[in-house]
Amino acid sequence: MPVPLPESDSEDELPPAWEERATNDGFVYYVNHQSKTTQWTHPRTGKAKRVSGELPLGWSKQVEETTGKIVFVEDATQRKSYTDPRLAFAVEEAPQVVGELRQRFDSGTNALQVLHGRDLSGKIALITGANAGIGFETARSLALHGCEVIFACRNESATKEAIDKIATEKETAGQKCKFVKLDLASLHSVGKCVQEVKTEHKHLDYLILNAGVFALPYSTTDDGFETTFQVSHLSHFHLTNLLSDLLDHTSRVVVVSSESHRFSRLPKELSETDLSPPSNKFWSMMAYNNAKLLNVLFACELSKRWKTRGISVFSLHPGNMVSSQLARNWWFYRLLFTIVRPFTKSLQQAASTTIYCATAPELNGFTGLYFNNCYVCDPSGLSKNERMQQSLWMLSEKMIERAVK
Repeated sequence: MPVPLPESDSEDELPPAWEERATNDGFVYYVNHQSKTTQWTHPRTGKAKRVSGELPLGWSKQVEETTGKIVFVEDATQRKSYTDPRLAFAVEEAPQVVGELRQRFDSGTNALQVLHGRDLSGKIALITGANAGIGFETARSLALHGCEVIFACRNESATKEAIDKIATEKETAGQKCKFVKLDLASLHSVGKCVQEVKTEHKHLDYLILNAGVFALPYSTTDDGFETTFQVSHLSHFHLTNLLSDLLDHTSRVVVVSSESHRFSRLPKELSETDLSPPSNKFWSMMAYNNAKLLNVLFACELSKRWKTRGISVFSLHPGNMVSSQLARNWWFYRLLFTIVRPFTKSLQQAASTTIYCATAPELNGFTGLYFNNCYVCDPSGLSKNERMQQSLWMLSEKMIERAVK
């Protein structure tokens, strides 16, 4: 039963232990120092607020070099504050529901258009599989708009070539890109990657789970799991949970799935052999479809578990048969992807929905949604099965615990 809030002469007055703050984009959020939780709505009125307009005369906004945080400076006295001085003039916003989200972009929009006019200075993103394909265009787009990007990839030389390519386009953008070794076929590598990230960073704004494999022949990882399953789901599950303490109410987790999740044949009652099948029950295309369903199931369950922390979690479809290195494992798929290339999205267009989910201001306060063409979309009925979501979480924890002992 909810605990009644203390009486107050002012409906807008905050209860004890609560503090009002604002994001860099001007959205007001509320911190409960007692429960260590955050939320987007006022704890007494249940309403959302936003600050807008220019800073008051005599104030400026800077980015601290040591922490990367936004700090507000009163020019006359050089007094610094992390609190936005416009909070005193915050105005209430109309209540938002999913159906009221306005579609600003479509299938023809590219990632750079989504970010037009945005300054992401002070933001930090970690992207898996960022050295090629959709992941590279995602990383490039963020870096060109001032974001610091951690390339979490397996191939160091290929990643450095990708970063150099960004640097030739804009030197300062290339300087904001860093390589961190991550082999998703190894849970040990995931742990080492997280340790390295935590030595240099205290916060992540965007965690983008982009990497995946397609049409792999049957193989198992050093951890003993079928490779498509571990690379596409299990290691990302492990990575996300290990990075949990670097994420807060200003962070977003974006899981790149696919419309292929609709063609999964996973049973509602999941078992370990369903997730990581033996060779005699393996078909590469179905393994991919199943992994994409696991992405959506994971995103849905994560969104519920982290909702009280104010962390937004989204999953998405980037585009159909986009020409990338995803089809490199079998000549037939390479040929097929080449034939349909004139009719599919470019890599920049394919990265647009990822960028939208990570950065769109209007998505503040939302979580657990699935997107296609930069707009909310209803995922498969199977992906909304709460029992499957919970079962996948528990099985994933169990498999990791056994493997990392």
